Amino acid sequence: MQVNVGVVDRLARAALSLAILGIAFKKPGKWAVPAAFLAGDVMGSAISGYCPLYRLLGIDTAGKESS
Repeated sequence: MQVNVGVVDRLARAALSLAILGIAFKKPGKWAVPAAFLAGDVMGSAISGYCPLYRLLGIDTAGKESS
């Protein structure tokens, strides 16, 4: 698994993940659990630096960082 998510992208994903998780906890309901899973998935890609969708689309925001 090659890193294809750059540092700025990873920070944005982490912030987005925390925001989604905060909303899921603040507004519990039928969408809280799916939102929490989405937040976990986004945080996972932020931590690992790999995004399967980016691979399918041929996007690489890591650039020379992945070498």
